Amino acid sequence: MNPPDDILRAVEAVLFASEQPLALSEIQLFVGQGNEVKRALGRLQQDYAGRGIELVERGGRWHFQTAADMSHLLRRSREEPRKLSRAAIETLAIIVYHEPVSRAEIEAIRGVQISKGTLDVLMEAGWVKPAGRREVPGRPLIYATTADFLSHFGLASRRDLPGIDDLRAAGLLDPVDLAMAELDLESSDDTD
Repeated sequence: MNPPDDILRAVEAVLFASEQPLALSEIQLFVGQGNEVKRALGRLQQDYAGRGIELVERGGRWHFQTAADMSHLLRRSREEPRKLSRAAIETLAIIVYHEPVSRAEIEAIRGVQISKGTLDVLMEAGWVKPAGRREVPGRPLIYATTADFLSHFGLASRRDLPGIDDLRAAGLLDPVDLAMAELDLESSDDTD
């Protein structure tokens, strides 16, 4: 059963007018109607599929975005993003794959200390946020990724992140990383 036209139109209007992606509960605050909102979102997602804009869900939040194959048309009007340093990229990758993670854990994985500015850059970008404190002596602050991170990289959830095999197939691992992975495989074969 399709949701009534007025609910469909109301959900579309709320999402279109919103400056930020909205969670289902936030949409329901404007529109009400509980399950009808879910159906309206599904219908709108189908209606906009294959068009110049599409309705997407990223990290449990809904918003309209330019279709990926049309984004090249808007490049001139986009701000050029600030380039991240190698330290910031490594730190972001560690947070993404190990979250929630403390500064000490990031440093242990990287093998070097990170400056406070590195985490500040990632938080200013809106990709990383403090996620509480670890329940250990000293209660260190722990960090996690945000819904903006998922949205920026086109991920519905962290489960969509590439695994080691995907990274290897894409040629994104350094030769040193490949050699270390092979050594790990050989040493596990020796213990079998």
